Amino acid sequence: MRTLIRRSAVSLLPLTCVITTMACTFEVKEGEDTGLEASVTAMLERSADAWNRGDLDAFMSDYSSASTTSFMTPDGPVYGPERIRTGYEPAFAADARRDSLRFEDLNIRRLPPLIGLATGRYVLHRDGRVTATGWFTVVLRRVGDGWRIVHDHSSPSPLPEILPETESAE
Repeated sequence: MRTLIRRSAVSLLPLTCVITTMACTFEVKEGEDTGLEASVTAMLERSADAWNRGDLDAFMSDYSSASTTSFMTPDGPVYGPERIRTGYEPAFAADARRDSLRFEDLNIRRLPPLIGLATGRYVLHRDGRVTATGWFTVVLRRVGDGWRIVHDHSSPSPLPEILPETESAE
């Protein structure tokens, strides 16, 4: 029995060293530029552009293709990009009136080793007026040369009685 324990301990030692080294390698230092903020900001701008021109395929391209990708709804989570897409389809229908989308108050940070977290406000607007707004959190995973959304949670905020005009002309 002692021989088995010794052999197990000896065989686990290299694995323990590798895991410890990897944990140190993936540490993100305060202020370190990982490119995440610029990448995710550009991704959200592309997403808003795709929404505004009614391109559901381009809009969905920022979501991971994994079956575990999730989107929170008032009724609970929806899993998989096809089910998430189904939820968005009515807004992209040919006869749908879809308000313009923009993102504000972005805060993007990296969680080692390959995870990003973005929070901010979404704003839907039409004819110079805000029609809906709320806060969102997206969890992103580094995949190949880009970042993909693996979890999306948005919560609507009540509109003020007097709706502010949008910052940009439509």
